[in-house]
Order: sequence, then C-alpha cells, then structure tokens
Amino acid sequence: MGPYVPKPKLNLTIKPELKYSMSDTVLRVENLSKKYILRHRQNQGYTALRDVLAGSVRSFGRKLRPGNRNAPNPSREEFWALKDISFEVRRGDVVGIIGRNGAGKSTLLKILSRITPPTTGRIEGKGRVASLLEVGTGFHPELTGRENIYLNGAILGMSRVDIKRKFDEIVDFAEVEKFLDTPVKRYSSGMYVRLAFAVAAHLEPEILVVDEVLAVGDAAFQKKCLGKMSDVATKEGRTVLFVSHNMAAVKSLCKIGILLHQGRLQQIGPVSNVIQRYFTNDAVSTATIPIYKQTHTSCDPTYMWFKDITLVNSSSGQFIVHWHDKIKLKFTYEVVQLVKNVVFGFALNTLEGIQLLSMHHTDNGAEPCSFEPGLYEVEFELDNPLREGNYSIDIGAHDAVAGNLL
Repeated sequence: MGPYVPKPKLNLTIKPELKYSMSDTVLRVENLSKKYILRHRQNQGYTALRDVLAGSVRSFGRKLRPGNRNAPNPSREEFWALKDISFEVRRGDVVGIIGRNGAGKSTLLKILSRITPPTTGRIEGKGRVASLLEVGTGFHPELTGRENIYLNGAILGMSRVDIKRKFDEIVDFAEVEKFLDTPVKRYSSGMYVRLAFAVAAHLEPEILVVDEVLAVGDAAFQKKCLGKMSDVATKEGRTVLFVSHNMAAVKSLCKIGILLHQGRLQQIGPVSNVIQRYFTNDAVSTATIPIYKQTHTSCDPTYMWFKDITLVNSSSGQFIVHWHDKIKLKFTYEVVQLVKNVVFGFALNTLEGIQLLSMHHTDNGAEPCSFEPGLYEVEFELDNPLREGNYSIDIGAHDAVAGNLL
C-alpha cells in the first residue's frame, strides 16, 4: 500500500435563484403623453349621404390648396389627456393613483395595460400585467364563468396546468360556484367584478392594475378585495396600482401616492401627503357650488348657489381654528327662485372621507325656512371636538317635507 495522498478540496459555491430584489424597478414611465383629437360637429340636424359625400369632397379640396394646409380647423381640437408623466414603481409597492374626474387616471392605466398606445414617451415594465379597469374586462359574454377563467389565464400567459392549480381558489374567492357554468352575460355587475378580480389577483401577475371598478361590489367584497391586494403586495412581493376616490381605502392600502391634475403629475410621495394635497386643491377653489332641487313631481330644477363659507372666529381669515376655540361657520348663499321647507346642514370629515359629525340648523328646535330670491347667511356654532389635524367640510340643504336634496 502506497503512502496516503490527501485529495484536493473542492470549493463549491451555490448561488441563489436569480430574482428581483425588493429595490428593483418593475415599472418605469418616462415623459408619457397621450393626445386625442376632439371633433366638433357643426350641424346637429339630419345628415343625408349626399351631405357626407359633399363634405368629404370639400375637405379634400381644402387640403389641396397650399394656403389652407396649415390653417386651423374649427371642427378639430387637440386634447392632451396626459402630458409629460414620469415616475418609477418598485417591486412590492402599492401605489394609489388619485385625482379628480378627468385628471387622466384611467387613461394612464389603459396605457400601462397596453390597451391604448401613448402619443409620446416610453414605458419599461418587468413581467405580466393583470388589469381590472371596468366591469367584465377581458371576458367573453357568451362563454361561461369556467371558460372565461381559462381564457383570462391564457391571455395573461399562464399555462393550463397553472390555471387549473389556482382554479378552486379563484372560484372560492369569487363566490360564484353555483353559476360557474352559466354564460357571464347573465351575471350581475357584482358577480362580474367578483369573478374578474379573483382571476386577476390569483393568476400571479407581477403587476396588478385595479381601477374604481371595485365600487360596484358590496362592502364585504370590497373589504375582501382590499385584503387580497394587501396580501399580493406584502406576502407575494408583487406590485399593485390602485385607483379610487375612496381616500380611506387608498390610505389604508397604499404607501405611495400619485396625484394627477388636468393630465399632469402634480405630486408623488407618501400617500398621506398626497391625499392632503388632493384635498387642498379642492379647498382653495373659489367656484360657487350649484345645488339642485329635484321634486317628486317635476324634473325642473330650482337653483340655490352657495357662494362662500367663512370661519367667523378666525383672525387670519384662513380656515384655522385653535383646539380650545369654538367653531363658528357662516354660509353665504343665493336663492334664485322661491324655495320652501329648507333645512341647512354640514358635515365635518377627515381628509380620508370619514364623517366625524353632522349638524342641521333645526337641531336646536328651529323650523324649516322658506326663502324668496336673494342673498342669505346661515351661521353654525359648536364646541371644538377635534384633535390637531386637517379636516374637510361638506355643506348642503334639503327639503324637509319631500326629503329631497336641494
């Protein structure tokens, strides 16, 4: 037996599976803009085929004239739904996109979902995007719920094996087992949303895009969906883009907020700061508020215009009150036509839309009022029940007899 010769040691390093780190960017938007052409019809009356042909010939003739090629066309108007939007979203972020109606939120989501292309700019994304932008997104009305689950999964790039593995979870979450083999065209809007959200959330997309469509569901299902979106982000490390006018839901679910205003990115940052900016935008508006009276016998409105709200005991003229002071509010309004049985009131809310208290001028035994056309003032006074913070005020009036809003 020869001498013992030690074998050389082999240094083996096992590298972990390559995945995105939590700091990786999964969505990058650079200088994104979207332009639409609005066409204004000059003639709202009856149009015959000969009118269409004659208009086409005239339009073609105008284009042939050198002096008219660059002339403005009063029937066409450019509208920029989005203008120079840039931001980044990282893996695991839950981003709330907020703004007033017409701010460009839905247009942005449609571009991110590749439903419509941008006019300028670019988008870089990693992984699959599942979108829930309106009731029945991606569903074929003639197919059953079962068939649409497989269809949606195939559209998202899932294999049949993967869809089958998640199938029972989707059905349990959507609570539509009884109607699974019924064509979805017979589903209610709530059933549509339940199934559509269940498919979008359970088929493991890297980015989940959800618009205001969840408002169609009942309160219990909305809570269930918010919990699922939170799990998708925190437990599965996926990204959620959430559009809603429910500020309480946005604040509870999201860490980052994006505020759009008239098609432009106004602010991005911590969701509390963005929500506060959103309400501040509305607070500085000087426009009068139209209040309509709808009676049960007529559709003709009677107008009351709230002109101004004043914090009477504010020395600075701003809506700032110290915690030990009473709250004294004065509403100025204009009555255009005779109104009867009027009750005025207001509600004090948090910036997330949670109502803290409400008060009517009849709470202290006063009677409903009748008013001839003219300018009037109503004052309210109450002890300050609030902690330090920011709040919003809703004002209104109603008919005490008919129960209708004015």
